[in-house]
Amino acid sequence: MAKKNAQTSHGTPAIVALDRAGVPYTLHPYEHDPASGLSYGLEAAAALGADPAQVFKTLLADVDGALVVGIVPVAGSLDLKALARAVGGKRATMADLAVAQRATGYVVGGISPLGQKQRLRTVLDATATGFDVVYISAGRRGLDLSLAPADLLRLTGGVTADVAR
Repeated sequence: MAKKNAQTSHGTPAIVALDRAGVPYTLHPYEHDPASGLSYGLEAAAALGADPAQVFKTLLADVDGALVVGIVPVAGSLDLKALARAVGGKRATMADLAVAQRATGYVVGGISPLGQKQRLRTVLDATATGFDVVYISAGRRGLDLSLAPADLLRLTGGVTADVAR
C-alpha cells in the first residue's frame, strides 16, 4: 500500500490523521450515485469491486448515554446488544443521525472512524482481523480507503468483538 500525501488526500480529517500518524493506506475513489438504490456501504463495495465482507461501515450508537462507534461489514448490521456488552454497557440504541454527524464532523454515508471531532469508544467487528486490509470510509461519500485492521484499531484506540449480525 502506498501512503498518500496531503496533496492527494482530498483533505478529509481521516486522511490527515493517517498522514500525521505515518500509517500506510490506499485511497479508493468512486462515483457516488444517489439514485443507486443501494446502501452507501454496498454501493461502495460494488463500485470498488470489493467483497462486501471486507468493506466496513461506521455506525454510532448510544450506549447507556454515551456515544460508541461500531464498525461492521456493509452487508450486515450492528448487533446493539453485542455492542453494549463489548463496552460494558447494558442498553444500546442507534444514535440520531444529526447527533452522529455533529459528534463525528462527517455526513451520513461518509462517516469515517478516523479523524472524528470527538474521540469515541470504538468496537471493530472481529471478522476484520481475518483480512490483510479492510475498506472504510475516507470521510466523504465516494471515497473509501483501505488499511490494515491493526492500524485502524491502533488509531481509534478500538477493540474487537463480535458485533455484527
